[in-house]
Amino acid sequence: MISIKFLCERIIMNIDEQNYISLLSKILEHGEDRQDRTGVGTKSIFGASLRFSLENYTVPIITTKKMFYRGIIEEALFFLRGETDTKKLEAKGVNIWKGNTSREFLDKRGLNHYKEGEMGPMYGYKWRNFHGVDQLQNAINLIKNDPYSRRIMISAYDPSASKDSVLDPCHTFFQFYVSNNNKLNCLFYMRSSDFFLGVPFNITSYAIITHIIAKMTDLNPGELIFNAGDIHIYNNHITQVKEQINRVPFDFPKIKITKNINSIQDIENLCFDDFKIEKYCFHPSINAPMSI
Repeated sequence: MISIKFLCERIIMNIDEQNYISLLSKILEHGEDRQDRTGVGTKSIFGASLRFSLENYTVPIITTKKMFYRGIIEEALFFLRGETDTKKLEAKGVNIWKGNTSREFLDKRGLNHYKEGEMGPMYGYKWRNFHGVDQLQNAINLIKNDPYSRRIMISAYDPSASKDSVLDPCHTFFQFYVSNNNKLNCLFYMRSSDFFLGVPFNITSYAIITHIIAKMTDLNPGELIFNAGDIHIYNNHITQVKEQINRVPFDFPKIKITKNINSIQDIENLCFDDFKIEKYCFHPSINAPMSI
């Protein structure tokens, strides 16, 4: 066990992460046994929500296990650029899409004509080109010019693109809400939530995206809301979950974006070195296999 003294001077009760841990425990204790696409099997519940404060530039990076936040930032920027060639992530040492874009997996999906690494028209591609519509640019325009709009939303789910994508998107939709106190809030919805391995990545990713858009639109970051349908723990993650739920969270770190962001092109040109994560205290990593 890594020493608390090395990590930080004191433990601060982190209610937002404790709520995540409590939901992990609920799934473990009360989830129903279900079969799934991967053949691994899950414990699953249906429908839940979590809230994370982004105020004072807080970024919710799970602390009860060490997170690979460089990979999260690189993937978020990859999506914001609308890219689909995951070999670009692999070149940066980010291999989270490697299994789902391998030659074997592509051929199994009937995507024999895709080169290895191609994910198809999903996530960022749909954010930037949903049947010709740049949803990200539209959302930014509405935040700036019509902040009370109830249409500041971006969808990744397009049933017509399913056959051409390596997976149907798990995080399907997100919506921004500008509060009267000039705070930018974001809600994202997941139809399918790998709650131990995947969701911590998703929470941090959407938080970082909200920080980016807030900076660009001269707003303060407010709150991130996670809503989900099928929320599950894979059967080969149960031992790891039991280890994590016995840990006490540290306080979340802070994020600083060092580059000015004035346009969509500035977002596209962001790189990992433009982000500083400060005071990230964490427990040791907990390794677990990804179900393909």
